[in-house]
Amino acid sequence: MDRINSQQLLAQLPLSLLASASVFGALPETSILWLLDHGVIRSFNAGDELFSPDQAGNSFHVILQGSVDYYKFHNQRYAYIRTFNAGEQIGFVSMIALHDRVGRAEACEAGISLEINSEIFHDFHLSHPLEFGILMMNLAREMARTLRKTNNILVDKS
Repeated sequence: MDRINSQQLLAQLPLSLLASASVFGALPETSILWLLDHGVIRSFNAGDELFSPDQAGNSFHVILQGSVDYYKFHNQRYAYIRTFNAGEQIGFVSMIALHDRVGRAEACEAGISLEINSEIFHDFHLSHPLEFGILMMNLAREMARTLRKTNNILVDKS
């Protein structure tokens, strides 16, 4: 994976496209730019890992382009859970729960991600409190949707 800066990213993807991502919904462009400037932007290829089991879960990744498969590791084996697409995030649950990674995030195709660690998340809260609230609602909404889908799968299998 190669690190790129926000100017290189914006030469490839317009800010208006990034603003339409569900994670960034209703955030002003200035806030999105702040996150891009302070986070870590990486381009990745198919097969690259964004994270693996037992790594510190102190960050999450916003998929800006491409898609990433998540494989949960449990009882000494991996199981495919789902694909995360552009506009979604992966890893927020580990960061909020304060636990290490319990799975592998593997790129399905070439793409770009923005990694936001807990320190940047905290700094965003201090520097953009209103926008932080919006970001938290977006992240909570995405978690709630995932939980609902998971519950539906359990009902279907019962």
